[in-house]
Amino acid sequence: MSTLTTTEKYQVLLYYKYVHIDEYEAFAKQHLAFCKELNLMGRVLIAYEGINGTVSGTKEETEKYMEYMHRHPLFHDMQFKIDEHDGHAFKRLSVRPRKEVVTWRLDQEVDPSKVTGKHLSPKEFNEHLKRDDVIVIDGRNEFEYDLGHFRGAIRPGVNTTREFPEWVRNNLSEHKDKKIITYCTGGIRCEKLTSFLISEGFEDVAQLDGGIVTYGKDPEVKGELFDGKCYVFDERISVPINQVEPTVIGKCYHCDQPAETYINCANDFCHRQHIVCPTCQTEHQHFCSKECEKLVTQKHEQD
Repeated sequence: MSTLTTTEKYQVLLYYKYVHIDEYEAFAKQHLAFCKELNLMGRVLIAYEGINGTVSGTKEETEKYMEYMHRHPLFHDMQFKIDEHDGHAFKRLSVRPRKEVVTWRLDQEVDPSKVTGKHLSPKEFNEHLKRDDVIVIDGRNEFEYDLGHFRGAIRPGVNTTREFPEWVRNNLSEHKDKKIITYCTGGIRCEKLTSFLISEGFEDVAQLDGGIVTYGKDPEVKGELFDGKCYVFDERISVPINQVEPTVIGKCYHCDQPAETYINCANDFCHRQHIVCPTCQTEHQHFCSKECEKLVTQKHEQD
């Protein structure tokens, strides 16, 4: 007796839009129900200032989701970054109302739906990277930079987006007359970063349109000048970008050898994200330190 097997194609969608959403809490509740109806998994944040999401599902389910969003008057022109995948990239679904779609907690009003930096195409961004008179700012967290970044980009060394305003004021204030270009994973963090820079008096500010993931798929630049891999916030952890000259720039947290696998510390009270090589991952049993390993061992002995 033969068994009929089918392999469904899955897609991962990454998207955002800064647009004012009245009654955003009620919209989030309705949106959760719709995503459940489509069997999507992922994470969607909805605020008065806009929407930020990444979801996975079968090709049919994700196509229905995009069609639905493009029929909505607020999201008719929203861009989706699409990646093929061999299954769901998330274990669960979360659709939540938030005060901000990216947490900045600024002490001043910054509205990316009204003011933001010039959007550069991948080709334009690539050309800017090769100039000597341009300051390149990585708009992500430091652990993302450590796994992969554009060549010559400044590492802000921030752990959260909330730290950017202070970092900008302490490190960039004397360069307000310079050309500043920024980038992040999909573009959303740069919308508010460039808007903030403009509010601080920076005169010439631009951002990579569509972020790193769009840059890596551009048929002309082919991810050129991006070293390492791009960190993504789903089960994949990272995706390749540079199709011309792929490199590994991450360093193992324990032995400092080249590596590009991110894990969380096995101590639930730590969960430090760190890069490890295969040897150290086995040797240290997913712990970031002997202290964490000792604490978990002691707890198990007490239990």
